[in-house]
Amino acid sequence: MLKGLIFDVDETLVYYEGYDHREWYKKWVMPALREHGIELDYETYRKTVTGELPRSYIERFGINHVEFWKIVDKVNMRYRRWLAERGKIRPFSDVNALAELKAMKLKLAAVSNASQECTEFVLNLFDLRKYFDVIYGKDYSYLDGVKPNPYLVNKALKTLGLKREEVLLVGDSSNDILAGKNAGIKTVNITRFGRIDGADYYVENLWELVELVKKMLGNQSP
Repeated sequence: MLKGLIFDVDETLVYYEGYDHREWYKKWVMPALREHGIELDYETYRKTVTGELPRSYIERFGINHVEFWKIVDKVNMRYRRWLAERGKIRPFSDVNALAELKAMKLKLAAVSNASQECTEFVLNLFDLRKYFDVIYGKDYSYLDGVKPNPYLVNKALKTLGLKREEVLLVGDSSNDILAGKNAGIKTVNITRFGRIDGADYYVENLWELVELVKKMLGNQSP
């Protein structure tokens, strides 16, 4: 029986108006890295974020990867505050569906590749944190454990006290779907930005997710 849901956060629950990954790296991250004597090109950075390369890959350039990601995350936090002050971080219009899912007595988790601080910041910004029993951002003790690695998903499962077959993972990206698959749990692709191959279920928005959950729980009206 379905007892819980694990959600991605960015681009699943909230979005960033005008955000461009390459521009953000060049205008915000690179200057901060240079202050620490670090030079890293965008393409190498992008590959570590998409999972093509492990987060620890930058060690081969003589850079401590934990310190590197702490610098990046500090910049990301500053950037998110800057966006928030300008009203450029926004929740999707269907996030109220979380209240209905919570009312079904389901356990909810939020799992993000962003830092714990960045993740909690955007959830608190729109009073969404109250819906989640557990929230996990990237773990500095195991930075290669970000999605598509199942580490954070398994961590959430353990904290929720649920079995793999009792949970759905909901996300917008291939990394989300792969993380769910790698953890051995069913996945739901929310197709806000296109359909990701390999998911077990597809919904266009969170209200469709509510209907899917109702059907799975046997509560849908005939």
